[in-house]
Amino acid sequence: MVFTPDSSTQEEILKGSLGRTGNLRAPTLRVGKVFYVGYNEEMYKELMG
Repeated sequence: MVFTPDSSTQEEILKGSLGRTGNLRAPTLRVGKVFYVGYNEEMYKELMG
């Protein structure tokens, strides 16, 4: 999923990015202003070159 943050998507973003304990799902990667939450092998290969 890709989210574009604004006031109408805040709750949806939180539901998609927080785990049962209330912490960010693992792994979480920050690249500039973009956060990647969760694991997707294809995405990581693309990000790492």
